[in-house]
Amino acid sequence: QVQLVESGGGLVQAGGSLRLSCAASGRTFSTYAMGWFRQAPGKEREFIAAITRSGLATYAADSVKGRFTISRDNAKNTVYLQMNSLKPEDTAVYYCAARRAYRPNSYDYDYWGQGTQVTVSS
Repeated sequence: QVQLVESGGGLVQAGGSLRLSCAASGRTFSTYAMGWFRQAPGKEREFIAAITRSGLATYAADSVKGRFTISRDNAKNTVYLQMNSLKPEDTAVYYCAARRAYRPNSYDYDYWGQGTQVTVSS
């Protein structure tokens, strides 16, 4: 079991950047594939990006590919989402998720953080 806490959200102008962090409790962080999701009001949860246990392979949704980068530091029990060239449509609550598996996917995760708000103004 792992507890996830997101941070780094806030208000940013279109074209700007933010880096989200997700800190995990426990000593088993490296056994989890990790993912980032977002959900805007009135919309379904959307997969953003994922990373393998080792951090050597990453995946990104088409909507953010080339702008967002997921990474992890297993020594710090932390996964990051670097968000560049932000657009107003990126406005959402962003969630970190953990999956106890070799590889991540876009939907099946065991643990979720509480989320952090990202608002992009035009």
